[in-house]
Amino acid sequence: MNLLENLSRDQLPARSLGWEHAPSEWEALPGGGIRVAVPPMVDYFVDPGGSMTKDDAPYLYLKVKGDFVARAHVRPSFTTTWDAGAIMIRHDSHHWAKLAYESTDMGTTAVVSVVTNGVSDDANGIDLTVADVWLQVFRKGNVFGMHYALDGVAYRMVRVFNLPLPDEIQVGVVAQCPAGPGASVDVLSFSVEGRSVKALRAGV
Repeated sequence: MNLLENLSRDQLPARSLGWEHAPSEWEALPGGGIRVAVPPMVDYFVDPGGSMTKDDAPYLYLKVKGDFVARAHVRPSFTTTWDAGAIMIRHDSHHWAKLAYESTDMGTTAVVSVVTNGVSDDANGIDLTVADVWLQVFRKGNVFGMHYALDGVAYRMVRVFNLPLPDEIQVGVVAQCPAGPGASVDVLSFSVEGRSVKALRAGV
């Protein structure tokens, strides 16, 4: 079920959704989804070199217990470098992971993954030239997997990793603009299913 279908502000609590760093503006899109007006210079990242920590981008999430499969369909505007729409799982500011469709500093748009356990890693994945991408993150115990799809059906693995987290964590979607004056990110759908995958690498 698309948790963003026909969403309005008064429906957020009813769907167990809430904002961390709410944007100044967001609107429902025809047919489902939301458009987020992203403020300037916002991100989630803990620099492995220790120079800075960012924990301030708009994040719409719900709390989820146990194993799950979460999916988001994102369409960023790609105004400036590192603008992105992402799906993120989070315990606190130093224990989280996100899978993003991002405008990279290599002049491409790519599927990018970040896993933060104290500090962040940062791994660019495949470059894409499409406007929108489906992203998936699953949990099975403390094993997490990340996948992407061009059609919302055939998912390909980005990474599988272990991250010790409590049984209940936040799961949601992020709209980020780390280096620019602001951006727009469409999140066309977001769903969370309480189930365990059988094949970690395939994500099914």
